[in-house]
Amino acid sequence: MTAILRELEVPPRPRHTLRTVLIVSAIAAFTIATCLPAIGGIELDLAAIAKHWRNGVTKLVQLAQPNFAFVPRTLAPLLETLQMALVGAAAAALCSIPLTLWAAAPTNPNRVTRGVVRTLNNVNRAVPDLVFATVLVAMVGVGALPGVITLFLFNIGIVVKLVSEAIDAADHRYMEAGRAAGGTQFQINRATALPQAWPLFANQWLYALELNVRVSAILGIVGAGGIGRLLDERRGFYAYSDVSVIILEILVVVIAIEVLSNLLRRRLV
Repeated sequence: MTAILRELEVPPRPRHTLRTVLIVSAIAAFTIATCLPAIGGIELDLAAIAKHWRNGVTKLVQLAQPNFAFVPRTLAPLLETLQMALVGAAAAALCSIPLTLWAAAPTNPNRVTRGVVRTLNNVNRAVPDLVFATVLVAMVGVGALPGVITLFLFNIGIVVKLVSEAIDAADHRYMEAGRAAGGTQFQINRATALPQAWPLFANQWLYALELNVRVSAILGIVGAGGIGRLLDERRGFYAYSDVSVIILEILVVVIAIEVLSNLLRRRLV
């Protein structure tokens, strides 16, 4: 009985070391310092906020009065936004599989090719979406095509980064068994790595689809198609009641996609 009680004893809570305290203190000090303009921090002008707060309240009051008679005009751009989001996510899903396997160390032992893929993906993620969209609009013209290409690049950066890191951190004893059996890297990836990575891919593909609806609404500001073009137009005319309707529609679509994604995750993962 005494032996059983010893096994059930809760271990003592670890004490905070001096190193941990110093790290936390340094982070807190840096956070506070970013709010001090005297040392190059963020300029926080409370007097200006107090003076102009009515401007923001006026906009919020206008947004709280949506013009639902404007809904019919938003249906076609909203459908275009959904098409852009779906096509961009589907194209990225297909291309992300080989790129992810080339970017992960367990599935690509070659340091040179792995470094090239990771570097290109980091460059892709470093370029803002609006920059991609602006350049593509200048290259291929205004419309949905530059938006689809931008979403494709955006999704590739997310999926390859997150899934490859998850593969790097996973247990790969099954891959070692495949090498011991004399399998090639392609055979090992197809027979062992991919079946283990499908749930990771599914999660990130669905997450990318959710993001695409919101991102495509922003891309329309630079002419990359979708409901963002209409949103920017109505904002330019200060028609905030119409803007409110567009925001509500985007909210409904995002929630619907999230619910659908959760249902699919339960079946796929």
